Amino acid sequence: MCRSVVLTDEFASSGGPVQTDIDPRHLIGRKAFDRNGTRIGTIDEVYLDDATGVPEWAAIRTGLFSRDAFVPLEPSEIVDGALQVPFERALIKDAPDFGVGRHLSPEQELQLYHHYGLDISAPPPLPDRDFGRLAGHDKQA
Repeated sequence: MCRSVVLTDEFASSGGPVQTDIDPRHLIGRKAFDRNGTRIGTIDEVYLDDATGVPEWAAIRTGLFSRDAFVPLEPSEIVDGALQVPFERALIKDAPDFGVGRHLSPEQELQLYHHYGLDISAPPPLPDRDFGRLAGHDKQA
């Protein structure tokens, strides 16, 4: 689940819980461009993962009378002061519309990951370890 960030002076001065290359304090109001350099719009909000505090999504205002489109921050990068999103503008504009200023549920995030074709597989399982015999089971038959 992700929560929207309202960026205040207090958050900015504290440094916030950011653990990524993209600092959410500096994203609001920046322009965003697609993979071809076509302008998408302006970043309205940044959404942080509830558990880790890591910025995961940006809501981009796609036009004067348009809605905000969610884009993933993980494969995106800051280039010449703007957010460069590695997807086509049409794909971004067709992203599911969940509104802004509210939590993104795990189901909504899953829909967004699928929309962008991003791999969200679970981490590999821990190796199976043999910790020896259970107590009371070491009798010889």
